[in-house]
Amino acid sequence: MPAHIILSKMWSAALCFGALVIICITHWVYSWRNPRCNGKLPPGSMGLPLLGETLQFFSPNTSSDVPPFIKARMERYGPVFRTSLVGRPVIVSTDPDLSYLIFQQEGRLFQSWYPDTFTEIFGRQNVGSLHGFMYKYLKNMVLNLFGPENLKRKLLPEVEKKANINLSLWSCQDTVEMKEATATMIFDLTAKKLISYDQAKSTENLRMNFVAFIQGLISFPLNIPGTAYHKCLEGRKKAMKMLKNMLDERRAMPEKYQGDFFDYVLEELKKEGTILTEAIALDLMFVLLFASFETTSLAITLALKFLTDHPAVLKELTEEHEAILRSRENVDSELTWKEYKSMKFTFQVINETVRLANIVPAIFRKAMRDVQFKGYTIPAGWAVMACPPAVHLNPAKYKDPLAFNPWRWEGVELNGASKHFMAFGGGMRFCVGTDFTKVQMAVFLHCLVTKYRWKAIKGGDIVRTPGLAFPNGFHIQISEKNIGTGCKDI
Repeated sequence: MPAHIILSKMWSAALCFGALVIICITHWVYSWRNPRCNGKLPPGSMGLPLLGETLQFFSPNTSSDVPPFIKARMERYGPVFRTSLVGRPVIVSTDPDLSYLIFQQEGRLFQSWYPDTFTEIFGRQNVGSLHGFMYKYLKNMVLNLFGPENLKRKLLPEVEKKANINLSLWSCQDTVEMKEATATMIFDLTAKKLISYDQAKSTENLRMNFVAFIQGLISFPLNIPGTAYHKCLEGRKKAMKMLKNMLDERRAMPEKYQGDFFDYVLEELKKEGTILTEAIALDLMFVLLFASFETTSLAITLALKFLTDHPAVLKELTEEHEAILRSRENVDSELTWKEYKSMKFTFQVINETVRLANIVPAIFRKAMRDVQFKGYTIPAGWAVMACPPAVHLNPAKYKDPLAFNPWRWEGVELNGASKHFMAFGGGMRFCVGTDFTKVQMAVFLHCLVTKYRWKAIKGGDIVRTPGLAFPNGFHIQISEKNIGTGCKDI
């Protein structure tokens, strides 16, 4: 056969193959952008194949408003829209009714779900990824530590003591970076209650592993050396190794009873027929250590920033706490549970702080079956993302929503989540550490405003990626109101 005929056939075959590839890619892209649905999907864009709109979602911004990624799509598509994040199709809800439905229908229409990157970070058997009886079992375990009875009897006085010690130390320093300082204070307290960890007596710094972990927690999930996500996973590995070593040491010396949460976990592991495994127990300890200090330290730091910028709020807060001191027989008595529960304006300040903080910018669930909502279909198996900032900054519910105004909460009783407030989650997964967080914030503010004054030195600006962070910290100078013996007694 002549060479030119052979060459012509080869070109024809190559062109056919190329055309087939183009058709397949075109079909794939079309299918990606137009997912199948037994009904009408919410409007939106699926972005690029595989990548979706992940880069836009993680793009940093300095706004305290609804995240630009969300706000732009709300304006274009409405309160419920579709997108794709880290390779998964997602329905985003900024609608208070849908977000509330998602929480209330846990275990029936929706179940807890997080992207694979999150489960890689927190552990595949972490409490947030477990369902049904196992989740309730772990929740009851945690309530043994953070429940109301333990808060009244043990944690309230310990939190007050820790706050007083640290404030006294900080008043002897030229400046204090509040995010780092409060994170260390809270970590020291909770690590002691959870695992009897004392940094001063340890050869390894457990908290530094969590610092590496936090820096990559909400970052683009690229697991190669040098990236924040890779450092995050390495921080988790080191922290988990330390926890595993501690568990092994406790088992080797069962007579060395510490009276902490770790002892309680070990007793559960020993029980015949227990459903608790070592892997679940270690993941639980890891999540509790992280959750107990990082979010609360962010909230306290932001509260101090707000109080610094709003003297009228600080004045009323101070008056409330000074009134508590005046009503005592002994002004130096420990704070009582009754006094704590009387701090009405303090709780208004806390509510307003966490409303504006939006420390948890997204709460994920997964549809267990097709769900109909206002003419749209949420397909079974799709991820659903409730967006607290869109609820907390809704001008239809909150007048001048970006303003720090604790008085807006006057007369409002908040014992859980509602359609318009979900700073601590909602439904059966309402955060079990909520009361502990409020105790820490209220007691810290009590100790601060009754004994100290402060002034801002530098920092205080925020960035969201999409989680809240203080890139330059918030540096303040603290001094005693009544110059006494604080520093020289340390």
